[in-house]
Amino acid sequence: MRIDIPFAAELLRAQDDIEILCHHAPDGDTVGCGFALCRVLQKMGKRAFLTVDDVIPACFGYLFPCVEKQSFEPKFIVAVDVATIDMLGSPEHVAKYKGRIDLCIDHHLTNTDYAKYTLIETAPEAAAAAETLLQVFYAMGAPVDTQVAECIYTGLATDTGCFRYTNTTSRTFRIAADMVDKGIRFEMINKTNFDTRTKTYSALEALALATLNTYFDGKCAMLEITQEMYRLSGSDESESHPLKALPRQVEGALVGVTIKEEKNGIFRASVRTNSPVDACNICKRFGGGGHKRASGCDLPGSSIEEAKKNILESIRVELESI
Repeated sequence: MRIDIPFAAELLRAQDDIEILCHHAPDGDTVGCGFALCRVLQKMGKRAFLTVDDVIPACFGYLFPCVEKQSFEPKFIVAVDVATIDMLGSPEHVAKYKGRIDLCIDHHLTNTDYAKYTLIETAPEAAAAAETLLQVFYAMGAPVDTQVAECIYTGLATDTGCFRYTNTTSRTFRIAADMVDKGIRFEMINKTNFDTRTKTYSALEALALATLNTYFDGKCAMLEITQEMYRLSGSDESESHPLKALPRQVEGALVGVTIKEEKNGIFRASVRTNSPVDACNICKRFGGGGHKRASGCDLPGSSIEEAKKNILESIRVELESI
């Protein structure tokens, strides 16, 4: 059931013993929302804790101190920035929560309505789930202190490429300014997420960039990330998120694709596009989705070459349609 902001605010005000779920391969929006909601609920005297079926990247370590560790049997479960239940993680983890999620707060228009109640703003479409979550906090009359503001800013900055992507709106800028006014360490957050790279990430990037190729007269750029690259670089999937933006940066590219080999042998595509190409259309053909300029999907194929062939065919169809 789709709900509005006041309804979501009332739901959260009425509940206690709340578990908050983030998606696997966590980015700044899902963990920013998760920590923000957890802190707000705890500051309101409620019990809350965060669950992520993955390693939270070290670059988000500054968020951890903002919440208290609590352990209890949850009575209400909230997912944040999770468009489909499969995004929660392993099949076992997904099965644990299937049919049990009470509320989803998201900004993906392709959300599959797997929760009992789903909040998605459509006018205007939020650049990040953090935008919508903040509106819920205001409707709750909840405390938005400096720590919560840093969580919200993290979601905004990372989902907009530090306010460079076309999903950024005037409201996004106004919210970011409001968070700055609350005394957040925005310089540290920006430096940590956009200007600082570990040695292992740098080694992974070099290996991935060596696979960069272009297709369709340069309109598509693609790179690969394999399990062997993680082994050789000493890196892991938690550091791979910045690589998703690189192919689209190639001059002339309308479509940028990063294909990752998962530990379970699945190949996952992250698609980033420039206008007028719709990334969501490309991924929908494989049961994925997201946004017009940023979407993802799992690809059929027992090898990375088969996976590439499949996504390239979908890109060909989309390019021809425009």
